[in-house]
Amino acid sequence: MTHDFDQPYWEQHWRQAPRHAAGAPNPHLVRETADLPPGTALDAGCGRGAEARWLATRGWAVTAVDIAAEALDDAPGVRWVRADLTTWTPGTAFELVTTHYAHPSMPQLAFYDRVAGWVAPGGTLLIVGHGGQHAHAPVTPEAVTARLDPSAWTVVTAAEHVREVPGRSVPLHDVVVRARRRGGIDRPER
Repeated sequence: MTHDFDQPYWEQHWRQAPRHAAGAPNPHLVRETADLPPGTALDAGCGRGAEARWLATRGWAVTAVDIAAEALDDAPGVRWVRADLTTWTPGTAFELVTTHYAHPSMPQLAFYDRVAGWVAPGGTLLIVGHGGQHAHAPVTPEAVTARLDPSAWTVVTAAEHVREVPGRSVPLHDVVVRARRRGGIDRPER
């Protein structure tokens, strides 16, 4: 079944989802940001906000954005913004921009281009997306990294992972791309 992935779709999706704690953060976020010093972070397409909350507890100043008001929470330490990421602009750059399985109402790779533009010089872009045949909008690490100008970006991670998730009948095929924007003051890793 195909979806428009517009605001009405996401409001309905989150209205039907259990309204309990967001759960554990994505394991790729935990692994890929463990060596980064805290700074400003944007969680683009945050859903219930597990990643935003996790980053905030580690000292990041987090802005979490989702199109659906139903998804947003009022957890402390996070600035929650209801906005359409296909048209919204943050007005500032972030030291970390991350997105996990976001399904915008625009082509997936164009969305990744858009959020990459919000990374500050010396900052990090972390994309975790769906790969494999069961995905709504599958991507590959090669397709994502091909869009990152090598004179402007250093690719740190470009990988696919298959993992079992309790309650899912098919494994998740995750595409993980982490890149550092060149220029500015380099943020030393811990």
